[in-house]
Amino acid sequence: MSITASQVNALRQKTGAGMMDCKKALVEANGDEQEAIDILRKKGQKVAAKRGDNETKEGLVIAKVTAPGEGVILSLNCETDFVAKNEEFYKLVDSLVDKAAASNTEDITSFLNEKYDGSLTVGEKLTEQIGVIGEKLEISTIGKINAPAVVAYNHPGNQIAALVGLSKDTDAAKEAGKQVAMQVAAMAPIALNKDGVDEDTIKREIEIGKELAIQEGKPADMAENIAIGRLNKFFKENTLLSQPTIKDGKKSVEQYLNETESGLTVNDFKRVALK
Repeated sequence: MSITASQVNALRQKTGAGMMDCKKALVEANGDEQEAIDILRKKGQKVAAKRGDNETKEGLVIAKVTAPGEGVILSLNCETDFVAKNEEFYKLVDSLVDKAAASNTEDITSFLNEKYDGSLTVGEKLTEQIGVIGEKLEISTIGKINAPAVVAYNHPGNQIAALVGLSKDTDAAKEAGKQVAMQVAAMAPIALNKDGVDEDTIKREIEIGKELAIQEGKPADMAENIAIGRLNKFFKENTLLSQPTIKDGKKSVEQYLNETESGLTVNDFKRVALK
């Protein structure tokens, strides 16, 4: 059967597969487009099976405000930076962010079973693209924030991104939120404030502080108090609202926000880094 260039191009537009792969699939399917799509998908499943143990350390992370007061952050991992830097790969990740925004879940397994388009689930779309790209692909993170105002920051290169949910929806709040989102990306806080730090982390820091105090020759009965002092420094350096701002370093993020607008604070934040 003769396969026309328009048939090949139509299949390529739908699947993203290469021209030759599309033509071969159409020839094998005797010109049936849906059967050709299934053939390409099966090819993707074969590639996925072969590359199942490969590491996916590269990729892209995108944070986006998807509606007023709503934001999504999602990362898709691949095997090489060559793929991660491809414009079509960026478009794929961006489309997954939009699909995640329309979803009611942040659970990756559940999301993979949701519809990507009329015929494919998200998981099937990824399998299809594994066949097109020739690399293992994995969604590693889905996160959402709902707040009066949400700000997204994507660091150049899309290896790090952040979402910040603010307590107020004003122009001043959003402008300050941009600074805080960059702060989150740069300083990687582990919690909003000390109340958000888990007990295991606190216990570990106290034990480390006590051991350091004893190594420095401090009396054992003073080591506990010294460790508590070091814990407070740990909170200041590692919790967002207590951190000195990267903008001037003289004010904490909490002070900066309150000076920007009385009562303004961060309700929630999310940060994803691929490296």
